Amino acid sequence: MDYKLISNPGSREINEDSAAVFKKGDSALFVLADGLGGHGRGEVASAMFTETAGELFEAEPEAEDLIERIFEEGQRRILARQEEEHARNELKTTGVVLLVRNGSCQWGHVGDSRLYHFRSGKLQRRTLDHSVPQMLVSAGELRESKIRSHPDRNRLLRVLGTEWETPAYVIVEPAAAEDGEAFLLCSDGFWELILEKEMQKLLQRSSTAEEWLEAMNGIVQKRGIKKDMDNNTAIALRL
Repeated sequence: MDYKLISNPGSREINEDSAAVFKKGDSALFVLADGLGGHGRGEVASAMFTETAGELFEAEPEAEDLIERIFEEGQRRILARQEEEHARNELKTTGVVLLVRNGSCQWGHVGDSRLYHFRSGKLQRRTLDHSVPQMLVSAGELRESKIRSHPDRNRLLRVLGTEWETPAYVIVEPAAAEDGEAFLLCSDGFWELILEKEMQKLLQRSSTAEEWLEAMNGIVQKRGIKKDMDNNTAIALRL
């Protein structure tokens, strides 16, 4: 298991992204969150989600419903904090989680922080954003390539910190982890500045997760120059 994490504030004063890697034995949990709300409150929400994930993983890394527990407990804690601080419109966050254990991989997400899954150097699939433009793509009203430039790209339909009657998160079924697989977890400030075909090409040219992520980050930082660059965070993993 070869991985690398990087996080940059962009042109913002506060980095409201949060990311961490937790390991226990042969198991590992990769977590990334992008806080919403401004004024540093998003930073609190994203950190709460990341910390919650780490606590639950450390306590019971073999729990079958670990990812579900992470989202449910993260949501409970954030809503409780909102009540305590009267900050209902400020403490919100996206979240994406990847669990690798016992020869299998499983992930879940809410919001527009993404997970990309590569096999044999080729992109297999990615998580689908809970956003207005992604909804338009699913309805056949917008091309996938237009998500990055859509005026409503930042309008999210599901996040942690907004009450839900049914779970807002999506969790995939566990799948066997194969040699040569690779994953990229990233906030929207990262993926909006690099194309999937570039991620794939750089993966094919790289021999380590660090080399791959540094190459992608070089493109992201270059394209963010002289822009209102968002916080950008990513975790690269190669098996």
